[in-house]
Amino acid sequence: MRANRLGAALAVALTATLASCGSSEPAESPESPKAAQSTTAAPQGPVKLTYWTWAPNMDKITEVWNKANPNIQVTVSKQAGGDDAAAKFLTAAKAGNPPDVVQAEYQHLPSFIAADAVADLKAETTSIKGEFSEGLWRLVTLGTESVYGIPQDSGPMMLFYRKDLFDKHGLKVPATWQEYGDAARQLREKDPKAYLGTFSSKDPGAFTGLAQQAGAQWWSISGESWKVNIADEPTKKVADYWGGLVKEGAIDDMPFFTPEWNKALNDGKLLTWPSAVWAPGVLSSNAPKAKGKWAVAPLPQWNAGESFSGFWGGSSTAVSAKSPNKAAAAQFATWLNTDPAAIELLVKEAAIYPAATKAQSALGEAPEYFANQPDFWQQAATVSAGARGFTFGPNVGVTYNAFKDGFDKALQNGSPFSEAVQGMQDATVADMRKSGFQLAS
Repeated sequence: MRANRLGAALAVALTATLASCGSSEPAESPESPKAAQSTTAAPQGPVKLTYWTWAPNMDKITEVWNKANPNIQVTVSKQAGGDDAAAKFLTAAKAGNPPDVVQAEYQHLPSFIAADAVADLKAETTSIKGEFSEGLWRLVTLGTESVYGIPQDSGPMMLFYRKDLFDKHGLKVPATWQEYGDAARQLREKDPKAYLGTFSSKDPGAFTGLAQQAGAQWWSISGESWKVNIADEPTKKVADYWGGLVKEGAIDDMPFFTPEWNKALNDGKLLTWPSAVWAPGVLSSNAPKAKGKWAVAPLPQWNAGESFSGFWGGSSTAVSAKSPNKAAAAQFATWLNTDPAAIELLVKEAAIYPAATKAQSALGEAPEYFANQPDFWQQAATVSAGARGFTFGPNVGVTYNAFKDGFDKALQNGSPFSEAVQGMQDATVADMRKSGFQLAS
């Protein structure tokens, strides 16, 4: 998946300071990692675990674990990722033959929880909670005391922009969304063939991150009941902001990741992309001619002086509720995402942006595409610290499909984008009621 891997651009070495971060255990060499400590008793005798993941080269990483832990052997089963992988895991869990460990995207984790498919790891993760930002931890707890996964990678959003063309047209890097709109209008006057940005009706993940930045809380849990508030004021504010810019022609409405979008990026006709930390890999593949011309800055803010962001993508490592070896699985999952040596391997081999806060700060050399910005990872770490996450619901697929349908129609007929948000709310609630979920009044 594009949103949880950085591609070849992230294949960089961590600085020496990484050796002092991650697990509370003393740093181990890559050849001799120790099983992370757990409040659950260690298994007796050899244990075999199966791990479903789509991240590249995970077999190489598990080989390091296996050499150091002969009594807990992990076999990787490569998956396709995305919605198909989530559906496959739920099917396996229902049939009683799930993997012991599974890579779970944050937005899919609630559906796993609703199906009683993943274990509560609260006891096993008490000592590592501080390794992650509050926003990321919220994504694996759903606002409860239970912990359903260990954050593995994240996608904090930033503003990627063509520095050379900003300089050429005398544009200021926008610190607020009002300044972004002003810059979009200025650019249209200076170059009618160019746009500052575009709104994609095909990518609900991007919109979700922008809503998070504005303070949205789409789902919450009160006791045994779910509360759905997708059509909250922050989300409507974000929707109508972008809808207004599209309607006046200040920005384009071409979808992301299309040939048209690639060409606009490559030809300098699209000057910004509010995206996530994995964007360098996309830009290097889709806009190779612009290498060294892009720069990164924090997302524009709704109020001057704030420093909030949201997440677009990312995943956790969860343990199957039906695994006969939960203790061993939890030990492996903890090592994978908190041990300094393991995190270094995740960055080098799996090309992901680590969730652990200290590991983010320790990233050194900038992605090759952004070699002109040596502080790229330092900026990313600062942005990540201020990224807001929220609880995802158990039927996020329905919500995302309603986004695509609603915003496509809004673009076609010129209706307010906030009406599309209300459509997301209505579709989500109707589906949850149909599925038997208890909803708070």
